Amino acid sequence: MNQMPAHALHSRFLRGLAKAPQNIAFRVGDHEITYEEAHHRALERAGSLLAGTDGPPAAVGVLAGKSVEAYTGVLAALYAGAAVVPLHADFPAARTRYMLQAASVGAVIADEAGLRALADAAPGDAPPVLAPSAAAGAGTGRRLELRRDRALAEPRSAAPSDTAFMLFTSGSTGRPKGVPVTHAATHHYFGILDRRYDFTEDDVFSQTFDLNFDCAMFDLFCAWGAGGSAHALPAHAYRDLPAFLAERRMTVWFATPSSITLARRTRALAPGAFPTLRWSLFAGEALRADDAADWQAAAPASTLENIYGPTELTVTVTGHRWDPGTSPARCLNGLVPIGRVHEGHDHLLIDADGEPTDGEGELVISGPQMTRGYLDATDDAGRFLTHDDRTWYRTGDRVRRIDDGELVYLGRLDAQVQVQGWRVELSEIEHALRTCETVTDAVAVTRTGADGTTELVVFHTGTPTPPAVLARLLGGVLPKGMLPRAYRHLAEFPLNSNRKIDRRRLAEEAALPAPSAAA
Repeated sequence: MNQMPAHALHSRFLRGLAKAPQNIAFRVGDHEITYEEAHHRALERAGSLLAGTDGPPAAVGVLAGKSVEAYTGVLAALYAGAAVVPLHADFPAARTRYMLQAASVGAVIADEAGLRALADAAPGDAPPVLAPSAAAGAGTGRRLELRRDRALAEPRSAAPSDTAFMLFTSGSTGRPKGVPVTHAATHHYFGILDRRYDFTEDDVFSQTFDLNFDCAMFDLFCAWGAGGSAHALPAHAYRDLPAFLAERRMTVWFATPSSITLARRTRALAPGAFPTLRWSLFAGEALRADDAADWQAAAPASTLENIYGPTELTVTVTGHRWDPGTSPARCLNGLVPIGRVHEGHDHLLIDADGEPTDGEGELVISGPQMTRGYLDATDDAGRFLTHDDRTWYRTGDRVRRIDDGELVYLGRLDAQVQVQGWRVELSEIEHALRTCETVTDAVAVTRTGADGTTELVVFHTGTPTPPAVLARLLGGVLPKGMLPRAYRHLAEFPLNSNRKIDRRRLAEEAALPAPSAAA
């Protein structure tokens, strides 16, 4: 095995391979793949990609669900010296087509569902695709052959400035924004995590996130860096979560706070229900204090953390370690603090004029985990600022600094919200709805659902249109996680004293039961 430089993201897998070659690297259903098996498969797939394309692809799409092909594909793309572009087979075809083009994807690794999605997204100009687990005749376009005789002898290296993976976030322009994350950024990030957590080759990690969600990189590369095992969590696991965690002897849980609500709904959140857990980690949404306390009671042997960070700052960039004795008093508006910013970074709180302020303001951060900018540079406007000759990322989150320097989340400054872990620009929902010929204008707001989660509600003017029609329209351009829960027609929008649409009033109306005649 070559001596891969430590900054390369895939060096973490090689580290796990050296520690525990016969350990299970990942498990999907009943399929268990050891580090040695995954390594050899990734070398074969990487060699096949390089043999079947005109020059090494700069980016490789991984269009597969939480599957053996997906996890092997992530490694194969990195082994080939390419950036990983996680894609999702359930995304609308137009969205996938845009991502393929924006990221300059030169090849795709897919499972059978991914092949079908690729055929819909790019029927005439799809990149060459490697799909070893799919039927020979499945899909369209150019299929690459798995060439075991062309397996790489060793993974290709990467420079610190090379892109390790590209993710896409919701964009206010009606199209997703591409975020390149470098090997240098992931090296700093996982170095922080190695010092923060005591993960070992005996740990079993939940893998709850889809690969296009940046937190999936935490699951995989924390597990692989320690020689531990990542287990894909099937939807049915929530039917009896205590039994699933016990059967897998799971020790590390990482999910959105919505998983706590789901566990409570299925009566799984009983004291002592999760005795095997050593670590309980939550991100992607604001964590409520009562949820943290209930989960801690269910997993009394685990250390619970609320971790925070936008994709632009490499997965997570702050953390608060829950202490049942002191943390409840530090919560604000019932929300757990997001903690301190990672070492090596600087942060500021700025006011509405962009000037530094004390105590409370928008959180801006600069440091080694910050992206160098979006794939489309026009998206950079308003998201980065220059201060003291440095570039800072504007998170758009309003926070308060409490006495010991920890930060408490207060809410969004703009029209961006978190819905079940999805980072959603309300303006993207509105833009999509306005493409319906019966809709004159649209406003999206949020409300708290009966189970405590955030739900999207849209109000629209124009011709009254059945909600099912609007839902079908949005389903063609937006992922399921971004679809509104309710649609309400108005003759006109209410205006505030400044003659602007009164979004606060609409949010109040969204929280009320819908009129029986609403469209």
